[in-house]
This record gives sequence, structure tokens and C-alpha cells, in this order.
Amino acid sequence: MSARRRRSAHPPMTAVAMPLDKLDLWLQVRTGAAATNLSMLDGFVTAVVAGPVSMDPPEWICPLLGIGIDAFNHGGTPEFAAISAVAVRYNAIVETLTNAPKTFEPIFARKPNKDIDAGPWCEGFYAAMKLRLSAWAPLRNLADINHGLLLPILFHCVDDQRRPMLGPPRQGPDTDQFRRTAYKDIPAVVEEMRQYWMPTRFKTRS
Repeated sequence: MSARRRRSAHPPMTAVAMPLDKLDLWLQVRTGAAATNLSMLDGFVTAVVAGPVSMDPPEWICPLLGIGIDAFNHGGTPEFAAISAVAVRYNAIVETLTNAPKTFEPIFARKPNKDIDAGPWCEGFYAAMKLRLSAWAPLRNLADINHGLLLPILFHCVDDQRRPMLGPPRQGPDTDQFRRTAYKDIPAVVEEMRQYWMPTRFKTRS
């Protein structure tokens, strides 16, 4: 078999990846997946890219999509197409944050009135954090000046008892303003987080 024919038997991820609009619909009918829509998936993948530790793909893709590790071994299935789509998005985020971080755009959901809804994206981000929550401890420390990097994200998240992660919000115009505009800070804090973890993340592979 020629080299050309061998290569054609293993098409690149982009060729077999599920389109993002179909991935969104596929997630909405899944059970046991950490992400129930495309925006949550995007937040989850972003946290993996910008987080404190490197993880092997099955360690985070399996819970993200609600699949078993064997799904990686069977091409031509919806599960493998979803895995490929996640890999493509992961690579795109890495490429953007490495070469053009100012152009990074999270895939936010939209409210019925078309306003930005950052909630699902942030919930996905936090779901990925929980895979290695202890590794995120420095940024979760209220005494650390860099804790502010998580605020625009955790502001939209709730804990396991559905309570606001940052506690009951204070009533007043400042809180209302932050609620309306916090999502605008997310692209910048993602890049800053990635830079924050860079010196330690790549010293040893977890």
C-alpha cells in the first residue's frame, strides 16, 4: 500500500469532526455528559487549555462527553465524531491563545432576547476545574491577588447545592452592572490565567 493510500485511511480530525451546530444538538440529548450544550463544552475545553495541569485527552474528554474510553478506538461513530470536534476546538483555542490571544472569543450562549448568556460557558469551565480542583487552589485563595481572575467566571456559577459560588450577591447598582458586563472580561482573564499557570504547568506532566 502506498504512503498516500495509508494516509487516506486515517483522515485528519477536521475531516471527521462533527460540525459544531450538530455537536450542540447531540449534547442536548446526551445523559451523563458534563456539557449539555456547545457553550458549556467550550467553557470546559477552555479550562483544560488554560488550567494548572496537563491531562491526557481521555481523562477529560470522557467525562465531558459522557463516553467510555473505548470510544476513542472506533472511528465512524457519532462518539468519535464528537471526540474529533472537541480535539479540533481544543487545538483552535491553543492556537489562538498562543499566537493571537486578543482575538480569543468564547462560544457564549444567547438569551431569547439575543443578549449574551455567559452562564453555561462558565458552568462548563467550572465543571472542568472540578476534575482537578486542588490544583486550582492558588487562584481559589481569596488572599491571593490573582483570585480576581476567576471572579468573572465564578460569578455565573453555583455549587452542588445550587448556591452562588461567590455567595449571595450584594444588592445595588454595582452588582447589577457587573452582572451585565462580567462576561466581557472573560477572554482577558482566560489569557492571564494561562500565563499564570504556564511556569508550573509545563515543568512536569500530571
